Amino acid sequence: MSLSLQENAGSVVLTGIPAVAGVVAAVTIRPVPRVRIATPSTVIPESDRASEADTLRRAAEVVAQRLRERAATATGAASEVLAATAAMAVDRGWLESAERLIATGTPAATAADTAFDEFAVVFTRLGGMMAERVTDLRDIRDRVVAELAGAPEPGIALPDRPSILLATDLAPADTAGLDPNLIVGLATSLGGPTSHTAIIARQLGIPCVVAVTGLDDVPAGVDVLLDGASGRIVVDPDPEVAAGAAAGHRAAAARAAAWSGPGATADGHRVELLANVQDGASARAARHTPAAGIGLFRTELCFLDRESEPSIDEQAAIYREALDAYPSTKVVIRTLDAGSDKPLRFAAHPEEANPALGVRGIRIAARDSGILDRQLDAIVSAASGRDTPPWVMAPMISTAAEAKSFAAACRLRGLIPGAMIEVPAAALLAESILDHVDFVSLGTNDLAQYTMAADRMSPDLAALTDPWQPAVLHLVARVAAAGRALDKPVGVCGEAAADPLLACVLTGFGITSLSAAAPAVATVGATLATVTRDDCRRAAAAVLSTSDPDAARTAALEVLGAQRHING
Repeated sequence: MSLSLQENAGSVVLTGIPAVAGVVAAVTIRPVPRVRIATPSTVIPESDRASEADTLRRAAEVVAQRLRERAATATGAASEVLAATAAMAVDRGWLESAERLIATGTPAATAADTAFDEFAVVFTRLGGMMAERVTDLRDIRDRVVAELAGAPEPGIALPDRPSILLATDLAPADTAGLDPNLIVGLATSLGGPTSHTAIIARQLGIPCVVAVTGLDDVPAGVDVLLDGASGRIVVDPDPEVAAGAAAGHRAAAARAAAWSGPGATADGHRVELLANVQDGASARAARHTPAAGIGLFRTELCFLDRESEPSIDEQAAIYREALDAYPSTKVVIRTLDAGSDKPLRFAAHPEEANPALGVRGIRIAARDSGILDRQLDAIVSAASGRDTPPWVMAPMISTAAEAKSFAAACRLRGLIPGAMIEVPAAALLAESILDHVDFVSLGTNDLAQYTMAADRMSPDLAALTDPWQPAVLHLVARVAAAGRALDKPVGVCGEAAADPLLACVLTGFGITSLSAAAPAVATVGATLATVTRDDCRRAAAAVLSTSDPDAARTAALEVLGAQRHING
């Protein structure tokens, strides 16, 4: 249900980028201020500097361990982000920089603050996904400084009633720890629709709007109405309008909760609805949703925060947990998608001026084929005894030659080979790539970033990385057409698959499967069940005739009937 235009005379309407659909009305809260350190007035005596360095290392390890423990109890993207942040907390780079400062007499807290600032400047200059990590760096700095000061760990204070969290930006570690029963909405003035904050909010089912102009002027303690589908936030709304809008969304959510599958349009056209998972825990959690299988099993978690490559047996044990959650249905495993913002300590990544365009995904295998070979062997071991082999896809495929080489390695082991389409070159050569593999899956997050030449974490460019960008959707439609021509499956496993309205458009293109965060599956399925395949095709055609994302959304809504079908 979209927000009514009838607001209080004194209402202020702010607009941002839609990230997670949903309508909520509640009072606002803001994050607890971070601990800040004063300029040191003393110099650490030379005799105490070794112990001061030890104190810093212990504080960093305490922070890392807390994050590891949270990663172990989280699932999906939240677990991945927390594990990566834990690794950053004890990264040798910043620690050695801080220790050099301590060796000159600088207190540990100031040394940590300075070292993190130095790395933040470097990451910002690198741009792309590395710039995304600046928020993580500052979050770790604040946690380490708080530990050194004996202060409580910074973060989001638990409200005593359902609230909408407003922030300039959120560290992924903070987002991952939100309680969706108490944080019922989220809005940030920075970030984009495919940022870690938005992805985790989607996994948690929290309506979210990002890149909101004027949000920093909204204080805590005021009533707001947030519409995650339209990207609108109404400050001081009419109480009756707010209550009605929120009630309409709750009714739509109840209808989605009652939907049990299978994925199909109202006239019976089947669309596989699958879950994105990160580990065994998230795969088991997905079993409690109507997801028919796993459309994206991210395998990075067992590689991050490791000084050495996990053994084949170690990897197999992790993969087996996810496979066992869906023993007789489709499971799609993505091979290691590391590099860029997820460097491997043991892979000897080169220094790169632009890591987002560097050695990542399948390109790691070109430097060290053994990493991929051992991962495929581990997948075979994990799948022993299954009636059907796993589907395995490689990330960052750019050429038909890469697809051919990967497919050969998979077929040698009896696995079903596929490719991720995240690079515009791969979308344009989809037929050639599909000649070599049995399926493809579109990663719309990276596809949008690379198509629009826009860092998906840049708040200034958030509109460019919107998955509704017509240029991106034209590429998706082209890949879907290639799949139809060769009679091979084409899925979408990016965040676009979690948008109920966009899911209908993707179905109209001919996409055969949609894989999203498990909490989004029921909403997508319930929405598809209200429209026909012809409705979807007409919406898809209408979208392709537009030239900007807002017009694309409007065109789809006009065909599908927003008030009847989408978000209530």
